Amino acid sequence: MNRSRLSAIGLLFGLVMAAGTIELLAAGPAAERPELDLALVLGVDCSYSVDAAEFGLQMQGLAQAFRRSDIHEAIRSGAKGRIAVIVMEWSDDNKQQVLGSWTVIDTPASAVAFAEHIANSGRELAPGSTAIGDALRFAASVLATAPFQADRRVVDISSDGYNNSGGVVTIARDDVVAGGITINGLPILNEFPTLDRYFKQQVIGGPNHFMIAVRDYDAFGSAIARKLLLEITGPGVS
Repeated sequence: MNRSRLSAIGLLFGLVMAAGTIELLAAGPAAERPELDLALVLGVDCSYSVDAAEFGLQMQGLAQAFRRSDIHEAIRSGAKGRIAVIVMEWSDDNKQQVLGSWTVIDTPASAVAFAEHIANSGRELAPGSTAIGDALRFAASVLATAPFQADRRVVDISSDGYNNSGGVVTIARDDVVAGGITINGLPILNEFPTLDRYFKQQVIGGPNHFMIAVRDYDAFGSAIARKLLLEITGPGVS
């Protein structure tokens, strides 16, 4: 999905998978929208530095996380017992795309169904430069047009490189955070061993923001599971 189609996001339907049934949630007045504990955009790096195997490790890591019983229990333990998630592929300044629509997760069955959706999703976005700032802005627009009300809105951004295209990262971060959105990070240090410092200083921000750094893509799966648990339960980490 390119920037010219951003307005179409408001027409997306939220997919709810519960107890083996599927129903659609259309955007409407705030009073009519379902209330959730968390709305989470999962940003998957598709830049030139990410090869097919590394992309697969990101997607399989996400899928495995949503199959875990501790993730299911964390969702169920929230005040409202439901969250919404969507996956976003991103690379350079005009390449961002969501995979499907918002999925509301409120049962183990709906979490596993979302996991299967992720596991069966291919790389739909062409590789490009690393435009983290533009990815953050796009993710914020997806959250702004979501068809529900969420107590917390979070962008979870993973990358193995520095911003080298598009807008200034710190300006984008500050604009997104000013909208009440938290940005959490998962820097992958296989290319740049000090990328975690860059994420801490220039990328993450907002209420209770945090990051988890990993040494390489092989460690991505366990790290994203720990990260999701913190995001779902609402960490007191800065």
